[in-house]
Amino acid sequence: MTTTNIVLGLCAFTHDSAAALLANGDMVGFAEEERLTGDKHTAAYPQQSVAWLLDTAGITPASVDVLAYNFDGRRYLDALPATELFARMPETRDRAQPRADSFRKVHDRFTTRMAELQSRFPNARIAPVLHHRAHGLYAFASSGYDAAAVLVVDSLGEVQSTTIGSGLRLSDASCRTVITEDITDPASLGYAYGAVTEHLGWRRGDEEGTVMALAALGDPCRFRSLMREAIVLTERGFVLNPPWFPLRVLARNHPRVSAAFIAATCPSRDPAAPVEPVHADLAAALQERTEEVMVHLARRTRAVTGMRLLCVGGGVAANCVAVGKIVEAGIFDEVHVPPAPGDSGTAIGAALAASLDATRRLPTGVADRCYLGPAYTGLTLPDHPRPGLSAHRPSVPAKHLAIKLAEGYTVGLFHGRMEAGPRALGNRSILASPLLSDVVDRLNATVKFREPFRPFAPVVLASAASDYFTLPQLAPYMSIASGVTALTRDELSTIVHVNDTARVQTVTPDRNPFLAEVLAEFAAITGHPVLINTSLNVKGKPICGTPDMALNCLTESGLDALMLEGWWVTKC
Repeated sequence: MTTTNIVLGLCAFTHDSAAALLANGDMVGFAEEERLTGDKHTAAYPQQSVAWLLDTAGITPASVDVLAYNFDGRRYLDALPATELFARMPETRDRAQPRADSFRKVHDRFTTRMAELQSRFPNARIAPVLHHRAHGLYAFASSGYDAAAVLVVDSLGEVQSTTIGSGLRLSDASCRTVITEDITDPASLGYAYGAVTEHLGWRRGDEEGTVMALAALGDPCRFRSLMREAIVLTERGFVLNPPWFPLRVLARNHPRVSAAFIAATCPSRDPAAPVEPVHADLAAALQERTEEVMVHLARRTRAVTGMRLLCVGGGVAANCVAVGKIVEAGIFDEVHVPPAPGDSGTAIGAALAASLDATRRLPTGVADRCYLGPAYTGLTLPDHPRPGLSAHRPSVPAKHLAIKLAEGYTVGLFHGRMEAGPRALGNRSILASPLLSDVVDRLNATVKFREPFRPFAPVVLASAASDYFTLPQLAPYMSIASGVTALTRDELSTIVHVNDTARVQTVTPDRNPFLAEVLAEFAAITGHPVLINTSLNVKGKPICGTPDMALNCLTESGLDALMLEGWWVTKC
């Protein structure tokens, strides 16, 4: 049996670059490059993330035994056999050859990129991992379940867009995951959602969450029949109708919605243009159809696997409202979404796959963990860390923070190891009291600088969650939209979106002791162990991953203060 001591997993050259490191079968850490460089959704080689991981482990690039990459680029050629069929069909004829050429180009580029990685890690074996395997393995391993169904839904792996399978932990500490069914390009729910996001004037691959929020303000009836014609359910899943969503070409100069789609809905919205009712109605119809497809896929997954627990991965798993619908439908006893369901998390999945293949053992340190990034716990600050800022260290930081939040302060919290994934989970967060009637407008207008219709998520002590939310399970990664109770509607309406849901995070003292202490102290003052929790950033920038970024966020926004590794920083 091969011994593999050091495995480096990479997501690079596409979007959301990230790196994960396993040493002797244990997770050393994981970091998303954008958090360290400030370049949101960067596609660059994750230089700083890799440097931090190697430094943390006390090793050099020459020590890496396996370099696991989150795509198997050889599989892009699997898209080519369909070219002749597409060329014969009137609605796909014009794009058949450009599609084939684009997949072949990406395949050829893969070889060059692997050679580049080999030069960086001269002693490593390069291990390309099927993209959906990386998604699925991370989703399962992070759950802590012994056995579960696995559903992965995204825009595109190599050619797969949806996979159904299962994971099983074996008695010898090994693990077996299988993909039982798949749906391949051009059928892609992520492609459709991204296409409409772009049509509505937001950035595809970045601002789908904005469209999800806007959907709650619209009426899906207006475009319901169109969406059902454009995204058609089948026995095993769904297909996209090319008259509405043209065949995918892996190049920027090929629109993703058709002229017929534009004529039937609305002109493409300029990002600076006002948001009109027609935009909300289109978003609502898209979101409704997405929820229908996701529930349909979940039912198919249950039928195929027979499992009672579900792990959901891939970019579409970030659609917390759709995941909430799966939970609400009662198809599974529990649903798990990993903290980083999108492509950055496949750096972890690729590393897990390569290690598992080599050792037949599933690495440890992944289950039930999201705080995997850099920490700055030894940080010291002068009285005036920057012009216009003052700092001091309270004797009891959690109590001090809770008091200030109860007084109405909006505070950035930078504490401990950076969390994985797109949601701030209490270590790189902005916190505020949900008891203030104007807090949502103030946060959107003066702190986050984003659209006024976007809601803010609550964080609650898990022990009190059922008093405020109807979700029948814990939600430690803020990945499931939940219904709310009458208590929440009456006393904490600021955390309730117009569709009567909230994207809740549940916190336990063992998962995040400091945040749990803050919530308990806030409850002692106000009676409610609930706070608004949003990411420590402003619109268009990534979550702050370094102390300098956090200080920039304080000085450049309407934040009142920053709790930075126990230091209380305010504007003079």
